[in-house]
Amino acid sequence: MSSKIGIVEINESNENIEQKNVNNNTSRQKLIRHDSLDMESRTFPGSSHASKGPITSVILHLAFQSMGIVYGDIGTSPLYVYASTFTNGINNNDDILGVLSLIFYTITLVTLIKYVFIVLKANDNGDGGTFALYSKICRSAKVGLLPNQQSEDAEVSNYQLDYPNSSHWLKSKLENSEFAKLFLLLITMLGTSMVIGDGVLTPCISVLSAVGGIKEADSSITEGRIVGISIAILIFLFMIQRFGTDKVGYSFAPIVCVWFAFIGGIGVYNIIKYDPKVLKAINPKYIVDYFKRNKKDAWISLGGVVLSVTGTEALFADVGHFTVPSIQLSMCCITYPSLILAYTGQASFLRKHNDLVSDTFYKSIPDALYWPMFVIAVAASIIASQAMISATFSIIQQSLSLGCFPRVTIVHTSAKYAGQVYIPEINFILMIACVAVTAGFKSTTNIGNAYGIAVVFVMTLTSSMLVLIMVVIWKTNIFLVITYVLTIGSVELIYLSSVLYKFNQGGYLSLAFAVVLMAIMYIWNDVYRRKYNYELENKISPENFKEIANGADLIRMPGLALFYSDLVHGIPPIFKHYVSNVPALHSNLVFLSIKSLPISKVPLEDRYGYNDLCDDEYGPFENLLVTKLKAYIAEEFYLESHNKADETLNDGRGDENDRVQKAIEKKVEAIEKAARSGIVHLIGESEVIAGKGSGIGKRILIDFAYNFMKNNLRQGDKVIDIPHERMVKVGMTYEL
Repeated sequence: MSSKIGIVEINESNENIEQKNVNNNTSRQKLIRHDSLDMESRTFPGSSHASKGPITSVILHLAFQSMGIVYGDIGTSPLYVYASTFTNGINNNDDILGVLSLIFYTITLVTLIKYVFIVLKANDNGDGGTFALYSKICRSAKVGLLPNQQSEDAEVSNYQLDYPNSSHWLKSKLENSEFAKLFLLLITMLGTSMVIGDGVLTPCISVLSAVGGIKEADSSITEGRIVGISIAILIFLFMIQRFGTDKVGYSFAPIVCVWFAFIGGIGVYNIIKYDPKVLKAINPKYIVDYFKRNKKDAWISLGGVVLSVTGTEALFADVGHFTVPSIQLSMCCITYPSLILAYTGQASFLRKHNDLVSDTFYKSIPDALYWPMFVIAVAASIIASQAMISATFSIIQQSLSLGCFPRVTIVHTSAKYAGQVYIPEINFILMIACVAVTAGFKSTTNIGNAYGIAVVFVMTLTSSMLVLIMVVIWKTNIFLVITYVLTIGSVELIYLSSVLYKFNQGGYLSLAFAVVLMAIMYIWNDVYRRKYNYELENKISPENFKEIANGADLIRMPGLALFYSDLVHGIPPIFKHYVSNVPALHSNLVFLSIKSLPISKVPLEDRYGYNDLCDDEYGPFENLLVTKLKAYIAEEFYLESHNKADETLNDGRGDENDRVQKAIEKKVEAIEKAARSGIVHLIGESEVIAGKGSGIGKRILIDFAYNFMKNNLRQGDKVIDIPHERMVKVGMTYEL
């Protein structure tokens, strides 16, 4: 959050009206308050525990937690990958080696090399996901569509990038092309929508796959009963989200660790027992042979192979809940080796049991371990859903800061780790969608087709934006960029072509989700930009403001009024509307321009204060604001007076200092008096309608779609937690 504040002081004689801009860096260190969040997270200046980077114990704690949040999705892929790949059975025993080789190199290239070692480095101040990449690009190049950039933005320390800000021809092209700016925003929205769609499909396919294993023990279990059990588990999963990533992660992590230990151990057992020669699949020659034998069928089967990397996007999207080193540590030491052993063990089993491919996972488990594995598999499938649910919360939070999503409740569930959030409205919507998909599709086959499209689409879009970051921000050697595109990029495009082949077999589901979500994002962002541009075009000039404030009919009242606005370049037109209907002004006005910057966290030294931690007479924000105003006025008046004294070479410096000090005390006393008289919060609540002569499309966009979302979601005063007993809403209608 960044704020620019204008102070307007109207004295009793109404002869002197001055408007000043306050830079919120003035005397910041003197005014910072430390609260329980800072104490618990040990991030405040002067703390003996504070450090520039996460200490080893924190990394280990987060690595353990990440096991319960990040890896459930990719970790449970062995439940259904081989069954989804060999949908028509195994035609040649060596096809198993070809598919195993595909799985090995896909996980290694996409998950390990691309995401763990490259994409995670593109995090945006600790946050990941498609919007994190977009906000990083927006700060490096002026590609944002909202004209609210200010030079003061760079004064927030997290806003600046740690890379050289040299010019580049691609950067210039992006900044000068409105089409490129809009296209970049649209693909960001598409990628985000796909991840949210993934958050719906992951719980469905994971839970259905695990619960379906009960048929091995009791063949009388019907499909309807399996679906019913799955729905009950899903509802339970979404009900516990309110406890937060911290508690959920610690609860789930031991189960996932046991899961990886079991699938890795059983993999080693199967390799030794059935066919140790399966290890030769590390030779990519078997991939070539597989395509030679099966041609088009091999290409179609890639839609099943790609399910081995489902949940990989969660590695990046969930990084805001943890740290890059913690995810790299847990992935390299536990997840990656366990998955490779599990898939290799299943391939070894299939080499001797071609006919059991439709239920590879449960059939390859030793009889003595069947029930323990079933229980752990069900538990792990529940956890698998957690990865994409947490990722969905993170990316919704990021999209809010860029004005691309309607206002929703953001609940920070951990005092230690700022990125851990919970969004009640989104949680409820995800639950309803998951229940509907599970009840409607009933089997994993069609859900798997939709799942594959969502996964590969997000990966491809991530690669596209990553290449842009490599070229524009990182200044990566062009040969390395080309190498990335020709290897990982081409692999993902091949997989994308395969999953799109199954569009009419359930694949349309993920695209349908994406279209709906993208429409919501675009409508909100488009009208938000129109509204901002209207305020910018109709803002009140300084001359007009003085004319309004000097009006003969204007009544002056003692007190301090805070006038809130989204406009950062001037006074919004709603102020004139207010004065024309209520011809009275407080002796001191403070215009607060509230805007979100494309950064994930505000450093402690840049914060203004928290408005919801203490219950002082006015609240910490108001008290801090009054203190800051007094400090600013004193400093500004002192500097101006001494500059004038230097210009005139006044020798009576002592008398001048006394005069300045008295003047400062008088002005500070006026601020204190205004605050004691009462602080009032004036909130601009502007309604928007389509202007006269607008077409039917514009009317639907503004009058129906946008206003429906606005009227059914959070209002501005709830977002910034303004005390209701001192709040006045000012309404005005904008014709866009």
